[in-house]
This record gives sequence, C-alpha cells and structure tokens, in this order.
Amino acid sequence: MSLQETLAQQVKQAILTTFNLELETVEFQATRKEFAGDVTVVIFPMLRVVKGNPVQIGETIGAYLLENVDVVKAFNVVKGFLNIEISDSYYSNFFNGIKDETTYGFVSANLADKAVMVEYSSPNTNKPLHLGHVRNNLLGYSVAEILKASGKKVYKTQIINDRGIHICKSMLAWKRYGNRETPESTGLKGDKLVGNYYVKFDQEYKKEIETLMASGNTEEEAKKNAPLLLEAQNMLQKWEAGDEEVVALWKMMNSWVYKGFNESYKNLGVDFDTLYYESDTYILGKEFVTEGLKTGVFVQEADGSVWCDLTEDGLDKKIVQRSDGTAVYMTQDIGTAIQRIKDFPDVGGMVYTVGNEQDYHFQVLFLILKKLGFEWAKNLYHLSYGMVDLPSGKMKSREGTVVDADDLIDEMASTAGEISEELGKLDGYSDDEKEALYKTIGLGALKYYILKVDPKKRILFDPKESIDFQGNTGPFIQYTYARIQAILRKADFDVSVRIDIPLHIKEKELIKQLELFPEVIQNAASQHSPALIANYTYDLVKEFNSFYQNVSILGADNQEEKTFRVQLSNQVASTIKNAFSLLGIQVPERM
Repeated sequence: MSLQETLAQQVKQAILTTFNLELETVEFQATRKEFAGDVTVVIFPMLRVVKGNPVQIGETIGAYLLENVDVVKAFNVVKGFLNIEISDSYYSNFFNGIKDETTYGFVSANLADKAVMVEYSSPNTNKPLHLGHVRNNLLGYSVAEILKASGKKVYKTQIINDRGIHICKSMLAWKRYGNRETPESTGLKGDKLVGNYYVKFDQEYKKEIETLMASGNTEEEAKKNAPLLLEAQNMLQKWEAGDEEVVALWKMMNSWVYKGFNESYKNLGVDFDTLYYESDTYILGKEFVTEGLKTGVFVQEADGSVWCDLTEDGLDKKIVQRSDGTAVYMTQDIGTAIQRIKDFPDVGGMVYTVGNEQDYHFQVLFLILKKLGFEWAKNLYHLSYGMVDLPSGKMKSREGTVVDADDLIDEMASTAGEISEELGKLDGYSDDEKEALYKTIGLGALKYYILKVDPKKRILFDPKESIDFQGNTGPFIQYTYARIQAILRKADFDVSVRIDIPLHIKEKELIKQLELFPEVIQNAASQHSPALIANYTYDLVKEFNSFYQNVSILGADNQEEKTFRVQLSNQVASTIKNAFSLLGIQVPERM
C-alpha cells in the first residue's frame, strides 16, 4: 500500500472516530515549499461532510495521524491545509526497497486480461512520411509502450492506406510522365519517388482546370471534369474490378513505397507487431455494409448509394458505399476493426492515433460499430492530436511543401552535431562515435519536443530550440543521465549494501520524486498522454541537479553517505532511462 493510500485510510478513520461521519475520498497535494511537510491533506472538500472550522478539523486529523501512524513525525495546519511531515525512516525503507529494481515502476502484463491494440502511422502509399506522420508515429509508439508498462498486453499495428483515388493519382502521373523510372534508376527512396508523382499529378491537374475555365467552365465544373481526374477515377474502378495491368502497376509502385517506409521507421525507432492493408479490409467492410442493410442499420438511396442515418444520435447521415459500389474510408475502417478482432480475439479495445481533423469520422465509426452489435466497440478510443506547424506555415503534400521525415531526422542529427561541437563536449570521440551520438541527441530532441506537449495541443516545431542543452529539452535530460554515468564509473566500491542514515533534505526530495513514478505511468496510460512521462522526467532531472549542486556525492564525509548517494544517483539514472524508453528515446552513456 502506498503512503497516500495509508494516509487516506487513516484520515477516513480519524473522521469516523472523531466525528462519527464517513468520508468517501481524501484529496492530497504536494506541500508548498514555504511550509514544513512532505504531503498535504486538503480539508476544504471535507466540509461537505464534516461541518466546522477547517483549521480545527485539520488539527484533529493531524493529532490522530501523529498518534496512530508510525511514519508521521509532525504536522502543521495552514488555513484549510494539513501539512504532514513523514519520517526519514519511511523514505529510507522505501528507497532500499526499490534501489536494485531495474524496471522500477513497470507492471508485468496479466496474460489472462484483454489486450489493447494501438494503431499509428497509417500512411497513404502515395507519398513519403512527413512531419505530421512523425508526431503520429511518436505518439502511437509511446502510448503503446506506456500501456505496456502499466500492465496491459499490447499489439502495435497500422492500416496502410494502399488504395483509393490518391494512390491512383500517383500511378497515373507515373504512367504518363515517368519514362519508366524506378528508385534504382533515380537513386531516390521509393516513397519519395512516388510522392513526386503525386505532386506532378496536382500540377498537371491545375493546368487542365485553368484550360477548362478559360473555355467557359466554372471552377467547380472544371475541377469535376478535368480529363486527368476522370482518368484517375476510371483507374480506381478498374483496380476494384481487378484489371491486370492496373493491379500490376499498383503492386510495383506500392512495393517501392513499402521499402522506403521501412527505412523511415527504422530511422525513427518505431515498430509494429502486425500490418493491415486497406486493399484487403475494405472488402470485409463491404460485406458488413450488406449485413447492415439486412438488419436496418444502413439504408440504400435511390441512386444505389448506402448510408447510415445518425441524426437521432445528434450526428448526420454518413455514406458507407458510393452509388457505383466503390468503398469509402468509413467502409474500410469498419472492415479493419472487425478483421482485427477476428485475428486477435483477445483484443478488448483499440486506440486509434489520428489527427484531430478526423474527430468526427471516429465519432461516427465508433457509433456505427456499436449499432452493428459489437460489444468491444465501447472500448474504442481516438487518440486525437493537433497538427505540427513550422515557422514557415502549414504543409501540403500535393503542393510538395511538406517537411520530409527522413530529411528532418538528418537535419536534427546535423544540428545536434553543430551545437555539440560549439560546446566542445566531445573531446576524445572517434568520428563514428560522434555520428552515433549526434543521431541519439538529435532524435531525442525531436521526440522529446513533440511528446512533452499534450497530444491535443497544436505544436510549432522549432528544430534549433529543441536541441538546447538547457531547459525542458531531450538533450538536457540526456546530459544529466550521462553525467550520472560518469559518477557511477568512478564509484569503485560495493554499492549493493543497505544503508540507513539520516537524510539530507535534497536526498529526501529526490526520493519523493522517485516515489511518484509508478503513479505517473498509470496516469499517463489512462490519459493516453506521453506528456505526463516527459514532464515527470524533467522534474526528476531538475531535482537531481539541485541535489548534485547541494551535496557532494563522491566527496561525502563518510563511506555510508558516499554509498547511499551513489545508490540514489544510480536509481535516478535507471528511472530516467526507463521513462525515456517509454518515449522511444535512447540515453547516451557519455556526452
């Protein structure tokens, strides 16, 4: 039982014993720096149950805790706040219980429990991964790791959007303008090559629109009737009909893209347990559209299109199949969800990592799946996140103004190298060691900058600012970890022994920060928020640096103090490493 659970139990008992009243919950907060104490009980919420003066109520509870709880050594009441001082022995015992735990804070999964499937990345095969995909991948991967650390069984997955009009646009542009060039003949990554043809399609399409408007068409008519678009639509229908030539072209260009994606995922440090392809799952979605028509979940319009009427649920009507029989995104997403449960019957819920422009789509999808009668549909969660902007403005794939993920990773490593050289931190490193370190720092800076922000918030990403070695940044935390490793390398004595000594205030504060880690993991899991892990780690590092500046570690007065402080430093480093692993960030042994 944690300290707060013990105190909560005893506070409730104090209210029952003294006032003969039952309290449901006890509210705690950290004690403010200007007051003596380690944990504070907030009295004000109790006044709904216990009538009286909050100071007197606080005094009564404090006296009861002092009498009945061994680890409570003193208390004081300030207005409606009961500040409780906890004995050093509690913190020493707690620390000695965790000092050798290499996975402190992590909970092993109960394999009998239902699993969670986390979907992220889910790119279109008509362009390379860009900065928006980077936030998606980092968020999804991190949430999967956090859920796993909280004790859940997790499957990481993605749905590859490998069919549809966007894909046909790239295919058609390559067929018309590509002169049979390949990734091998151009030296370009396959996803980049295909992305270039998506941009090319848009350029030529705009020219056709201008020509049609010049000959008297309205802009809307021109957009709808441009020959290139009509040909792309025709190509999509041929693909769905299984036309050999179109399918062969589709397979060839997609294979180029998959090879490119895999390289990007490796660079980014994310992985997947299983992959799904829209070209497979949309068929199952269409089967359930037919099923839903029979049960009255869907209705067919006179033109043959199929809809779901959600107006009684406060939403609108949603198309699930076009009049020509082709599938829409909703059809594919219905099929994908159902297929995943068929493949993994132990999955009891899913997390979809998709930008907030799709909030309404997922509201509709989850409701349709409930109407189709799937019990697991109540455990679906949309991990909605804000867009990532750059100082230069919004990105658009079709206009070729996106920031390519691979280029960004390279740029981050390069910037990390420039700053490290300026600071003169890398004396004695070989060129290979420097390159590896630059990538670790650069990628750590990128990931931390993105993940420290609440997922729902929009981000203005500044690469230079993210690689600052001071403040709430990845490199600052990595540098602290490396500093601790340098201390540990110098500690040439036995650090496995148990030490019980009076604690310096800075030691106590650091142990209190360590004590929070398991709860932070659970909160981050329930809120699907890596930001809680990131900002906890920054607070831990700040606390360690204050400790480092105020007490001597290897120059302590006696061997017991020296050993204890090395042990404490070691557990801080281990916790930093574990916390950063949940963010997908590596920590360097030297910096």
